[in-house]
Amino acid sequence: MSTLRQIRNQNDFAVGFFYILVGGLAAGIAATRYDLGTAGRMGPGYFPLILGVILCLLGAVVLLRALSRNAERTVLERWDLRSLLWMVGSLLLFSLALKPLGLVLSLALLIIVSSLASHEFTWRGTLLNTLFQLALNVGLFIYFLGLPFELWPSFLAS
Repeated sequence: MSTLRQIRNQNDFAVGFFYILVGGLAAGIAATRYDLGTAGRMGPGYFPLILGVILCLLGAVVLLRALSRNAERTVLERWDLRSLLWMVGSLLLFSLALKPLGLVLSLALLIIVSSLASHEFTWRGTLLNTLFQLALNVGLFIYFLGLPFELWPSFLAS
C-alpha cells in the first residue's frame, strides 16, 4: 500500500504540512534576520517568530489528526492550476502596483483579478465586492489605523 493511501485525510494532511512549512519559514527568517529581543522588550523578530511557532504547532496538530484512525477519509484532488495562477498572479500584481498606483487602484486590481479564479465569476458580484472591500480597507487601514499608504497614484494626488 502506498504511503499516500495510508493517510486517511489527505486534505488535512496537506494543509497541516503547508502550515508547518510556512510557519517554519516565518520562524526561521525572523530568528535569523531580525533582533528578537525579550518578552518584556520585544524586537522586530519576536512576533513573526512566535506566530511561526504557533503556526507550526497548529500544522502538527492538523497533520497528526489526518493520520488518526478516526479521521474522515478524503482524497486530495487535483489542483486547479488556472485558479491558482489567477490567485498568485493577483497577489504579485498587487505587490507591484501598490507603490505606483496607490492603495485604491491596486486593491481594486487585486480583487478583480483574483475574482477571475472563481468558476462562479460575475462582473456584478465582483464590482460589488470591490466597492465593499475598498471602503472597508481604506476605512480600516487609512482612517482607523492611520497607516501611511498613498490612496491614489502620485500623478493624481498633486
